[in-house]
Amino acid sequence: MERFIYILIVLFTIPAFTQQKITLNECYDLVEKNYPLAKQTNLIKEKSTLEIDALNKAKLPKIDINAQATYQSDVIGLPTSLPGVQPINKDQYKATLDVNQLIYNGGMIEANAKLKEAQTQTLQQQVAINLYQLKARINYSYMMILLFQDQRELLVAKQNTINSKIKEVKSGVKNGAILPASEQVLEAELLKLEQALTENSFQRIKELRNLSSLTATSFETTTILEKPITNLENKGTRPEVQFFELQQAQIEASKDVISKSNLPKLNAFGQAGYGNPGLNMLDNSFQSFYVVGLKLNWNVFDWNKSKTDKQALDIAKELVSTEKETFETNNQMQLNELQLEISKMETIIKTDVQIIQLREKVVQSSDSQLRNGVITSSEYVTELNNLFDAKTNQKVHQTQLELAKINYQTSKGLK
Repeated sequence: MERFIYILIVLFTIPAFTQQKITLNECYDLVEKNYPLAKQTNLIKEKSTLEIDALNKAKLPKIDINAQATYQSDVIGLPTSLPGVQPINKDQYKATLDVNQLIYNGGMIEANAKLKEAQTQTLQQQVAINLYQLKARINYSYMMILLFQDQRELLVAKQNTINSKIKEVKSGVKNGAILPASEQVLEAELLKLEQALTENSFQRIKELRNLSSLTATSFETTTILEKPITNLENKGTRPEVQFFELQQAQIEASKDVISKSNLPKLNAFGQAGYGNPGLNMLDNSFQSFYVVGLKLNWNVFDWNKSKTDKQALDIAKELVSTEKETFETNNQMQLNELQLEISKMETIIKTDVQIIQLREKVVQSSDSQLRNGVITSSEYVTELNNLFDAKTNQKVHQTQLELAKINYQTSKGLK
């Protein structure tokens, strides 16, 4: 017998210690880590690394092998014949190895690499914004699950009250002080509570699955969500603000590329070949040859194209500034609305406390009246329902208050 009791204790205590718990901040971290969109951050970085590597390849020598065979209708000829000089063949052949080496291009490669890095940071920040916007959905599902947890506790407490009252009524019916119908009324109310508990469980599972999908994490149905701690006084930064700053930096990097494009470019080149004729056009035979040299290119006048491009980029910066101002204005409006919602719910909750206190006194009086047969169990159940409706309303209002606070933190850029 003792062994059987020990096994029961083990079976019921182990799950309690292994029960899964999760916090709101952990859900945020899971989204940033597991949500499919989060994969784009690393993919964008990998793509940028390859593109910058491709840009740096321009610093390496460019080697080409060329070959051609031609037949032309006419060739250069001398007006008179000279001893030892043969006329040039109309069919000509040439194979060459060409090497070009960049020596200086005004820092164009580095400027393009910096622009690519700026573009990468901007794209990654856009991903961060999209992930951040998921917080509103997480906030809702998380707080709904907490509400269902609180509602379940109320329903169980009410169930215990009804069960206790059924025992009292059965005793009263046996003694003839209470009508038998009173017990049936309470049993019917107990069945309604079972229905409510079933619906509560399914609603909680639904929101838990939503949270599981958002975080790409499997949650047990028994998972406990810890109530979040809010602090509205801390300062935060929205990812959108950093996105606008990165856009400005990207525009400046684009202007730097334009400036570098007008600087002189110096290349060294070399060509080694074999052909007929070679460099000596008068020697009508196959010859080897080579050419080496330097080439300078400098576009000293581009008809103010660079200036016009920079002016267009300056306008683009102004557009970004207006987008930032618009976002900050709308964000402040949202914060003001949430502050009003917080103040409203705090005021309503104060009234909830007073309502519950009054309803508890009414139920206590009804409880005494039911024992003495002054009222029916239906009247008692009505007052008991009023009390638990008031408590449920309080939980709903508390959840709405916490959701408003969490959304305020999210809108402010706080974690």
